[in-house]
Amino acid sequence: MASLSIPVSHSTSSLKHSSTIRHRLRFQQLYSPPKIVCSGGFGRDFPESNEKFSHLKDLKGVACGILAAWAVTAASPVVAANLRLPPLSTDPDRCERAFVGNTIGQANGVYDKAIDLRFCDYTNEQSNLKGKSLAAALMSEAKFDGADMTEVVMSKAYAVGASFKGVNFSNAVLDRVVFNKANLQGAVFRNTVLSGSTFDEAQLEDAVFEDTIIGYIDLQKLCRNATINPDGRAELGCR
Repeated sequence: MASLSIPVSHSTSSLKHSSTIRHRLRFQQLYSPPKIVCSGGFGRDFPESNEKFSHLKDLKGVACGILAAWAVTAASPVVAANLRLPPLSTDPDRCERAFVGNTIGQANGVYDKAIDLRFCDYTNEQSNLKGKSLAAALMSEAKFDGADMTEVVMSKAYAVGASFKGVNFSNAVLDRVVFNKANLQGAVFRNTVLSGSTFDEAQLEDAVFEDTIIGYIDLQKLCRNATINPDGRAELGCR
């Protein structure tokens, strides 16, 4: 399991101690969870609300649930600089694990057994990866060139430096994937969920982004990638 290492400095100096406190307070302010208030009160204003407005109360509850889930996600900063990956798996069949995938978790990035696909080669794989759940898979330096990965679920996967040239990701769920320094030339992201994923220094020449599902902030970051050609920028709506 990946772990985060956060160094803590110890000092007896009161000046440094107060500076540390100010820094922590500012950090808490920057990343404090947004406050979501869901108030009831149909009954006070509408005497007949129990019958006529019950469906509104149900809708309100659903909306509050969505907002609360967003608040938890938005309040968790991504700390990638100190990410430590586990040692390479010694399982001789670890690359074949991609053909089975995870049986639990999926979009939550939870798995029954870690999928370590680092340095594996799936070039032109056309049948065994489609629709698989590869949540939280370790994919750095792996090769998927020309593979069919339609409808795959790769939530929270770590694919730094991997190669996905010409991969078909149509209808796939690729949220919160780290694609930094990956080669995604000619990849097809048609009707693909990309929310929360990062593409720092990734190669995206000739990538297709038709009907891609991505948040506004994530879109702004993606549009900064200078390798995306004019057609791709038009499909994304980059300005």
